[in-house]
Order: sequence, then structure tokens, then C-alpha cells
Amino acid sequence: MNLLNLSSRHEPRRLRRHPAMRRMLREHHLRAADFILPVFLVEGDGVRTEISSMPGVFRHSIDSALQLCAEAVARGVSGVLLFGVLEEHCKDAVGTLSWDAAGLVQRAIRAIRDNYPQLLIIADACFCEYTAHGHCGVLDAGGDRDDYATLENLQRQAISYAEAGVDIVAPSGMVDGMVMAIREALDAAQHPQVSILSYAVKYASAFYGPFRDAADSAPQFGDRKGYQMDPANRREAFREMTLDIQEGCDMVMVKPAMAYLDIIRDLRERCDLPVLAYQVSGEYSMLQAAARAGWLDLQSSVLESLLGIKRAGGDAIITYYALAAADWLG
Repeated sequence: MNLLNLSSRHEPRRLRRHPAMRRMLREHHLRAADFILPVFLVEGDGVRTEISSMPGVFRHSIDSALQLCAEAVARGVSGVLLFGVLEEHCKDAVGTLSWDAAGLVQRAIRAIRDNYPQLLIIADACFCEYTAHGHCGVLDAGGDRDDYATLENLQRQAISYAEAGVDIVAPSGMVDGMVMAIREALDAAQHPQVSILSYAVKYASAFYGPFRDAADSAPQFGDRKGYQMDPANRREAFREMTLDIQEGCDMVMVKPAMAYLDIIRDLRERCDLPVLAYQVSGEYSMLQAAARAGWLDLQSSVLESLLGIKRAGGDAIITYYALAAADWLG
């Protein structure tokens, strides 16, 4: 057998020789419209404070956040995901300010809606940033989360966001029944147009560390392993997704992204709803640290990581690199 002749017949490399050939045959593409930019909001005016564990990411007062939104619109980024960051004296046991009509996120929604109606506004619906104990809801006498009381407060929170003009409510607390509770509340309050993006598959991950610094939301005791998913579990992700779809969500999310590309692919193959992925704070900061140490090229490694999420099946990506990636993609 002439191996040389066999090799000449089958050379995949022939399709990689010319840049135009590679562009023409590329199977997956990134674009600015794939991205959603997380925004950390604080009270005040003219506030733009860098987060030490996330170089290049800032906490913004509403006026500063509007400038960030202008940059997102100019680059074609699809939307922003809003997180309120409160001072300690504003927090309480149940997160009351999270559903205040004059609350930080509610005012930001109105301001963004008035100035940038072309931008999708997504509000994270949770309580860890608003509670003194840092857990994602109301706690019972034993320190465990009371899901029923938490669901009632989620309904209040979602309605307040809808009344402010939000496009999408994104419950992130992994509360059983959260999608149904929010959908029923929104519909009863005459907000059927508001979509629900469920953090359907949210793992108890080590990659959230910088976010908890950014949002001042670390639990004061214990952890969140009792309600977030075990990183070892794959089949459970399908169950969580199925329940949220049955309850009426419009989109599902996998969080984090990098270590869970198999889960993104599983969900993409098993449902017809849009599947989003969150490239979380730890993923952001790892790439930043490696690039600053000279170990990786930031642009190429970020774009490769985002392309991997897209290739796995992510329809859209929540990423702190949204503006930079949009610039790099041109």
C-alpha cells in the first residue's frame, strides 16, 4: 500500500491553507450582538470605582452606568445585566430594598430605558446583595432558606422591575418554583411582555469569588451548596432545565461557562429555547491575571474562550469582556 498516495488524497489541511478558505468554511462566528454586559450599580454621582479582583471592571453610579450603556450601544452589544450593590447599613434580613420602587436598580432601569431604548435591560432577581446575611432569600430560625417566603419576595421584586420598564427578569437564586412564581406575578400585574431568563443551571462554583467581592454578596456564614448545584452532576442539569421550562421561562442559562461546556451542549441538544451562558467573574479574572503576567495574549485567549462557549451551543453570552470583545471583532 502506497501511504504517500493515500495521504495525498486526504489532506484536511488543504482547506486551511488560504485565509479566505478558512473564513468561508468557519462553522461558528462571534458578533457583538451575542454579548450581554454585566453592570454593578452603586448609589452616588460620578462614581466609577475599579474592583480590585476584576481589573478593568468598575462599580458605577447611575450616571456613570449610562455612559457605559452608550458604549455598549455604539458597539452593537445587545444588553446589560444589572446588579445593585448596597452599603451595609441599607441591608436587612429579607432584602426589602430589592423591591423598592425607588430602589437603585429600579431607577437605573428607568434611566436606561429613557436614554437607550434600543438596549435590552435585564435585571438580576436575587437577594444576596440586599440581605445582611448574604444568602439568597429569607432564612428560617435554623438558618436555612425559607423558599416559600423567598418566592413571595421574588414576586415583589419582579413586579417592581417590570413597573420600572425592564425587558427581562433573571432569577438567579436557584429557588424551587421561582419561574412559576414570577410568571404568575408578572401576568397578574399586567406585565405579560416581560421575559424570564432563568439561571436554570447554576453550579456551586469556586469561580464566583471576584463577583462576591464586586457585589459585596458573600454569605456571612455557611455556603450556598444547599441550593446551587453540585459541580459533579450532569443529569441534574436536565431536570432543573425541564422544570423551569414547564414553569414558563423564556430562556435558560448555564453558569459558569468554561468548566461546564458539556452542560451547555446538553441543554442545547435537549431544548428549543435560547440557551445563554455566563462567563463568570473568575473566568474573567483568570484571563486578566495570565495576560498581565505575560503568559497569555488577552485578545486571542478571550475570543477563543467566547468562541468555545458559542460552539458548545450558547446562543448569547453574558461576559465582562463584552465591550472589549466587540472592539476586537470590529
